[in-house]
Amino acid sequence: MEKKEIRNIAIIAHVDHGKTTLTDAIMRQTGATKDDTSMDSNSLEQERGITIYAKNASVTYKGTKLNIVDTPGHADFGSEVERVLRSIDSVLLVVDAQEGPMPQTRFVLKKSLELGLKPIVVINKIDKPAADVNRTEEQVFELFLELGANDEQADFEVVYAIGRDGVAKRKMEDEANDLTPLLDTILEKVPAAHPYTEGEILRAQAFNLGYDDFTGRLAVARIYEGKIVDGSTLLVIQEGVEARKGKVTKLSTFEGLEKVAVSEAHAGDIVLIAGFEDITIGDTLTDSAEVKPLPAIAVDEPTIGLQFMPNSSPFAGRDGKFVTSRQIGDRLKKELEVNVGLQVDFSEGNVFNVYGRGEMHIAILLENMRREGYELAVSQPQVIIREEEGKKMEPFEEVIVDIPQEYQGAVIERLSNRACVMQNLTVNGNQVRLIFEGPTRGLLGYRGQFIIDTKGEGILCSRVIGFRPFAGEIKKRSVGSMVSMATGKALGFSLWNLQSRGVLYINPATEVYEGMVVGNTSKGEEMVVNPTKGKQLSNVRASGSDDALDLVPPQTLSIESGLEIMSEDELLEITPKAVRLRKRYLAENERVRNKR
Repeated sequence: MEKKEIRNIAIIAHVDHGKTTLTDAIMRQTGATKDDTSMDSNSLEQERGITIYAKNASVTYKGTKLNIVDTPGHADFGSEVERVLRSIDSVLLVVDAQEGPMPQTRFVLKKSLELGLKPIVVINKIDKPAADVNRTEEQVFELFLELGANDEQADFEVVYAIGRDGVAKRKMEDEANDLTPLLDTILEKVPAAHPYTEGEILRAQAFNLGYDDFTGRLAVARIYEGKIVDGSTLLVIQEGVEARKGKVTKLSTFEGLEKVAVSEAHAGDIVLIAGFEDITIGDTLTDSAEVKPLPAIAVDEPTIGLQFMPNSSPFAGRDGKFVTSRQIGDRLKKELEVNVGLQVDFSEGNVFNVYGRGEMHIAILLENMRREGYELAVSQPQVIIREEEGKKMEPFEEVIVDIPQEYQGAVIERLSNRACVMQNLTVNGNQVRLIFEGPTRGLLGYRGQFIIDTKGEGILCSRVIGFRPFAGEIKKRSVGSMVSMATGKALGFSLWNLQSRGVLYINPATEVYEGMVVGNTSKGEEMVVNPTKGKQLSNVRASGSDDALDLVPPQTLSIESGLEIMSEDELLEITPKAVRLRKRYLAENERVRNKR
């Protein structure tokens, strides 16, 4: 097998700064993929336009193999980024020429610098009308210094690009034809991986996990020294744990986006290994009992938790194929095989306590489950409170808000009421950038309100900055629930009367049951209503009684919006065909009895 020089790089950036588009363009230019192939292969990724799962690909350029890892940009999937950075030799830090460094830019850059990596900065989307390349470059340099970059790291290389068009240049005045300037920079600046020497003892480390229905758990591993031979017996070791033996049942490497089976792989390469059912992130693979394990890969802990349970509503079992607690538990165990940012407590039998990195992290899992045919109910997400030296501590986040100037008053007021403290305010023309710090607890459920307050023109991003002392009580919910007292089909006449009391979540002819939440009340009090009530018919005609019903379109519930707006005594019912909000206790007398 021909041995090429290898370069291992990860592409990191804030969400929507163009990582995947740039990676796709690199693969097209080097002939690794067809024109219509994208790294974002998952259906949810394609629908939302974001990367959720870290993915591997490889291209060959000027006789050198480039292993590329595309990483997620959303803070909720930060655990995907953390472990990838340990397996590569340099990073391409992609920054939007208009938006500049954002929260996730800071998060991924900090991790990179701590590991001693020297990033190559790609200022992307330089064709945007409001792009300011000089300002962005200056902000990136300031961020490097702020995060403690050493002199070598702060002397970074900059490439200017339009990822969508597949062009890059080293100087703004240069002509841009393709991505050759970027690829040449990678060859010049990224150190070559340690080459294989005959007789070297194997040391490889798993940094990602996969699952295959035929071969079981898969480990994506970087080979640091030695070689792996298909069919060989290897030891899996980690600090403080007894070594386990296993046999390589299938060995693959990456060519473009394809996984290609190989008989052996050598130092420097990134491979996919089957045959080790209990391998986890950070485990070291070796062929000698004398080898010391590579340093463990730490992953930031979850910040929110909620309960998953079987659906117990009157409509349970109508849509789902998998409805029992055993089936839900088995699905969560399978998810733990590959989702290292997730933790699940199975000790309560029918109820599973699930802990994740944020609302989107949990919402993506729930969306995948409903598409697979699962039906379940979940409780309101709560932040994880822990105790340190007798003090209550909770997760805090840095929030960056970019909005038109006319909305800044409303946003500042809302966030201040949620215990967020403004750290900085900068004005650029009509746009304002606000930086806040506040408890995750205060931000839960705010994103939907933010869209309303800014009429969809604002951008809100956040990142967890650690645990800090408990911020006290936060009153977030200013609306109450409109709860159905009847079971049947909702009628337009009844909804027409109810819409003046708040915002409805259902359309006419929607089936409802007692205890189902059909809308919210603007006055903040819980209201029991009858959405199935029809118009009283009589022989007497009166002026105005036959007016047309003018119904306002309802607020459609999605998993994410449901997790945001639900209150503590409610459950979100999730089925393959519907998302409903309901009270934990359906009957009104039960709710009264169980109120503390």
